[in-house]
Amino acid sequence: MLDRLAQQQCLSWKQWHTLLTMATSADRQYAASMAFRLTRAIFGHQIYYRGIVEFTNHCRCNCRYCGIRKGNAKLQRYRLSSEEIVDACATGYSLGVRTFVLQGGEDPWYTDERLVPLIASLNEHFPQAAITLSLGERSQESYKNLYAAGARRYLLRHETANPSHYRQLHTQSQSFWRRMNCLYALREAGYQVGCGMMVGSPGQGMEQLADDMVFLQEFRPEMLGIGPFLPHHATPFHACPPGRADLTLFLLSLCRLMLPAVLLPATTALRTLLPRGLARGVEAGCNVVMPSMTSQTKGYALYDGKVVTQNLAATLHLMEEEVVTTGCTLTSARGDYGYESQPESENPSARMTLSCEPCE
Repeated sequence: MLDRLAQQQCLSWKQWHTLLTMATSADRQYAASMAFRLTRAIFGHQIYYRGIVEFTNHCRCNCRYCGIRKGNAKLQRYRLSSEEIVDACATGYSLGVRTFVLQGGEDPWYTDERLVPLIASLNEHFPQAAITLSLGERSQESYKNLYAAGARRYLLRHETANPSHYRQLHTQSQSFWRRMNCLYALREAGYQVGCGMMVGSPGQGMEQLADDMVFLQEFRPEMLGIGPFLPHHATPFHACPPGRADLTLFLLSLCRLMLPAVLLPATTALRTLLPRGLARGVEAGCNVVMPSMTSQTKGYALYDGKVVTQNLAATLHLMEEEVVTTGCTLTSARGDYGYESQPESENPSARMTLSCEPCE
């Protein structure tokens, strides 16, 4: 079944469920080896690094798994000023960062009137850099306004493709269908869109993961964030066990085989859970790392035990040391989706329009 996935880039729901349920350690190793070879064939030995600016931990949402949820009354809240955000990006730019990821909770204070000038300022200061946003659910008009200001990528995890599971993870005020509509609104606005999910979140089984894989092969995101669930002490899920590292790595490999062109990070959560988590992610098919450029903002803790280093330069040094053990190296290239550096006739994304009808 793994060979079929690599060839056709899709499976039926039943096939996904069987693969996830029945996979052995040998299957997981085989998937990783195929994913690693595929990633090297497409991207060479380059691993892109993006700099995250965690600029606000205010959030109107009460997601049951998240440490910055609105109901965490003990959390010290903060917002970075526009000047602090630009300064963080300037530091990152001097160290080779060419993609800035502005990430925060769903903070109503950051209206379009505040964000549009900020994005325009970043474009003016750093015209060679790409701007990625991760600001949660907003209106379709807002997405279009931020795109017009110069943002070109947007990360919005779908969290789960199963409506019942979504209700387990979120409060009644949060809607599964609104989340899905936001993802399609982002694509309509012109963004390169990223989605993804936690592995091992409470209530998740192989049925829910099969739903996720079917959704991902239909939506075909340009970016994909998959990491293990890690509990936070100030959430309703504080006593739940973390997600499995081996299953997380397996899913990363499967996603690479299903979506050869996808930009796939080895997440901080994976690095937190697993020794050599960054290298293991690369060996499973990841081609992106995302260090924080604002590690001094320790209040941005979505889960307990988050890996934090003193500064970006130290983080990049540690990441480079780990990445080279896989035979790869960090690169400061923007790493846009679409293989613009390859001749069109050799562009693997041209093979990604295969209908999944034969899989049914």
